[in-house]
Amino acid sequence: MPSLAPRSDLDSLPKYVPGRTIEGAIKLASNEVPGGPLPSVQQAVAAAMTSVNRYPDNGAQALRERLSQELKVGQERLAVGCGSVSLCQQLIQAVCGPGDEALFPWRSFEAYPIVAQVAHATGVKVPLTPEHGLDLDAMLAAVTERTKLVFVCNPNNPTGTALRRDEIERFLDAVPPHVLVVLDEAYQEFVTDPEVPDGVEFTRTRDNVAVLRTFSKAYGLAGLRVGYAVAPEAIAQALQQVYVAFSVNSLAQIAAIASLDAADELLARCQDIVAERERVRNALLDMGYEIPPTQANFVWLPLGERTVAFAEHMLDRKLIVRPFAGDGARVTIGTPEENDQFLTAAREFAI
Repeated sequence: MPSLAPRSDLDSLPKYVPGRTIEGAIKLASNEVPGGPLPSVQQAVAAAMTSVNRYPDNGAQALRERLSQELKVGQERLAVGCGSVSLCQQLIQAVCGPGDEALFPWRSFEAYPIVAQVAHATGVKVPLTPEHGLDLDAMLAAVTERTKLVFVCNPNNPTGTALRRDEIERFLDAVPPHVLVVLDEAYQEFVTDPEVPDGVEFTRTRDNVAVLRTFSKAYGLAGLRVGYAVAPEAIAQALQQVYVAFSVNSLAQIAAIASLDAADELLARCQDIVAERERVRNALLDMGYEIPPTQANFVWLPLGERTVAFAEHMLDRKLIVRPFAGDGARVTIGTPEENDQFLTAAREFAI
């Protein structure tokens, strides 16, 4: 009789590697914002602590109502999840069966190949352009009758590059109607290029487009894990069907609503990060590094075989960056003081 064992294919499952945390070191590895929740959000969370003996609202009704007002979309087209990464997996579970294909650019968000395999879908990687952007023509050419879902990370993680409206429109016009295009916009609040669209506008006129957003980045709620999807009604309902019950806790729901109420103040902080992003990128370019234009809260250094040595150099100086061995390093924008320390170390490595 065979012994009890987990799925055999889990041995080949790609491993998600979180950014390291080392006491006393500056962490620039996980695309977190340096400022925590605003005082009003902290107060709302503290007040909600008195009722955590009760289960959270499984449908996140109050948050969906607030998002409906904010985005001007019907509640029936909104789904809430435990961060956008959870919604990525829910989407594949809701759309793909065994052997169906989930297509995505590569390198892009690390979770895509993981959630595809967990859901028994076939993950299809499409290489980036030489300029480190998404190659929409190659992605379109990779679509087959088995393709059910395409992730379009915009701005792309970890490269920071962003697609413009006309590029996305041409892509959407050409994608077959049986394919769901998921615009993953975790960094949308940091976008300053007016030609990079708000993906929600596409969901108003197209039946095969969904948009993912998160409160983890700009809103400073990475530790509470809450995100949302705007999708066709049937897809939004399917997301609720595969949702792990109560996985978005009550504090996360309260904090998300309070953050939306304080959006102007929070998004003003994004402008400070954007200013630092440009300062850091320009300084790195002056040092001779290749740094693609970025619309996120990080910069990408395509260092190839020097990537690990760069990360170790930074760690020796109490700086934690996110290396992708053989490809490059992603560096989150921190406070001006943290960024200065990083630039000093980068200058030393460049010499």
